[in-house]
Amino acid sequence: MSDKPSYLGLLNAIAVAESHACEYLTAWADTTPSPDVRKVLLTVAAREGEHGMSFAKRINELGYEVRHKDDPNQAKTLELVRSSRSDLKKFEKLKLHELDTGEKPDIFDGFFKDHSIDIRTGELLGRYISEERDSARRFRSCYEQLAAAGNGTGEATSDSIQSLETKVDMLCRAVDELRQIVVAQAMPASTRKSRAAS
Repeated sequence: MSDKPSYLGLLNAIAVAESHACEYLTAWADTTPSPDVRKVLLTVAAREGEHGMSFAKRINELGYEVRHKDDPNQAKTLELVRSSRSDLKKFEKLKLHELDTGEKPDIFDGFFKDHSIDIRTGELLGRYISEERDSARRFRSCYEQLAAAGNGTGEATSDSIQSLETKVDMLCRAVDELRQIVVAQAMPASTRKSRAAS
């Protein structure tokens, strides 16, 4: 019988995935024009980096090493987050705003089905899960704020600009009509009559 922990693969997958997430979230934070988005990205990136190192450390404490695996999508993800796309579009492409499931089951619900998990690993997993769920809520909130702001860039869309221009034109016409009425009423009665006759 092997002494190798049954949950070693899970720890390795977390260590690798979290390190990759730290890399692309940090790269995204370097390109976003929004200080608010940058703050969220750097908060979560710091967590992801710390998770990657903590799980690598735990694997080492158990007598093993992290088996690094190249993520074939990492290059595409880095290209996406460094692109000129809006933050809103980046969220949508990466589906980060969909990670928060609220009270519904999520990917973490099955982590403790393995009853052989030792206490120290259980503590690490518990903290990791709590932080991941909080990060998912932060991402959803950030996405919702970007969506509410329009197209995620903080700039007005062409439709909203056209609508605003139409309203300004109507307002200018109303002001001009009001000015004509005020001027007409300010004129002496005799002048008004002679102008009306001509």
